Amino acid sequence: MDHAHVTAPTRFVEGNGIRFAYRRFGQESGVPLLFFQHFRGGMDHWDPAVTDGFARDRPVVLFDNAGVASSSGDTPNTIEAMADHAAAFVGALGLSQVDVLGFSIGGYVAQTLALRHRTLVRRMILVATGPRGGDPSQDPHAAEYAASTDPITGESSLDAFLYLFFRATATSQAAGRAFWERRHERKRDVDPPSTEQTMAAQRAAAIEWRQIRGERFSELRDISQPTLVVNGHHDVMIPTLNSYTLSQHIPRAQLIIYPDSGHGVLFQFPELFVTHGRMFLNGS
Repeated sequence: MDHAHVTAPTRFVEGNGIRFAYRRFGQESGVPLLFFQHFRGGMDHWDPAVTDGFARDRPVVLFDNAGVASSSGDTPNTIEAMADHAAAFVGALGLSQVDVLGFSIGGYVAQTLALRHRTLVRRMILVATGPRGGDPSQDPHAAEYAASTDPITGESSLDAFLYLFFRATATSQAAGRAFWERRHERKRDVDPPSTEQTMAAQRAAAIEWRQIRGERFSELRDISQPTLVVNGHHDVMIPTLNSYTLSQHIPRAQLIIYPDSGHGVLFQFPELFVTHGRMFLNGS
């Protein structure tokens, strides 16, 4: 295997006027799996147990979209523009087709990429995300925690992650702390925190995404790619109901809901998630 999550060097490629930061590791052959990150997250916010798990039998590509963390430019304030930047990034890498894993707001971008650049996306995994015009969070503290920043690190704090991504149970909180340890294993060549500009633009894009355009959920019928939808049974950020909605309207979708978990479901059950994800990507 060529490198792993904690050792893969940050590389750069130019596309659409943006200098994109990315890391590629895993197997040389196979359809690459491109990861789309959550609100304000960069490459270091992924779980090595997940990325290295997928990298065992395919190339894995992590990247910072326009304006995010180590990439240049400004972050756009629409999901469509984010998807077009992602397409430019894939093209700049010389790839004709990728599988995509979209987490949270990254799931919005993944869906939009699959619709706007159909031939580029072979299969899609949508984790803890929702459709355009989906049901908003009802949690009174979610927005406040999501926007909070640790003054020392410039990132979200452990407390914010434990509240937003994991359940209040002892088992889920323990899984959250274990994830936090793994997530900080990379000590060199790390991403800087995302800027206020990125956070404001992503927030504006997410708010616009909640607006209903025309017939609600109708565009999901046009997603032709096989799709795996995954969530925890109680997601306080993007309510789990949205995952059911995705699975009901995307023609070739299947749904997995994991117990005792929420928004960070892929970090709580990394081995199980990778097992299910690899089965899906391999066509079984």
